[in-house]
Amino acid sequence: MYAVLETGSKQYRVTAGDTLEIERLTVEAGKPVTFDRVLFVNNDGKLSVGSPMVANASVVADVVEHIRGEKKLTFKMKRRKGYHKSIGHRQELTVVKIKEIKA
Repeated sequence: MYAVLETGSKQYRVTAGDTLEIERLTVEAGKPVTFDRVLFVNNDGKLSVGSPMVANASVVADVVEHIRGEKKLTFKMKRRKGYHKSIGHRQELTVVKIKEIKA
């Protein structure tokens, strides 16, 4: 059984036991979180496609920890002008472990 859920404007294909790094959630580490925006559920060949979401479907997960992603570097430069600038960014992420899919 697997499902496709949407969080942080991104879609993830999940099964029970998966570990995901998603956009930062405002839930403390160790607490459960429920994702209601389920777009698709495959229950042993029985497909449920939502328009846009599957009714009465949810994904339950535990928040493992909050982390920061790897550093992304951007370099800007204008030739012959003496202008160059380096910019770095680290995305705030939440690690969740999927417990179950309710369909």
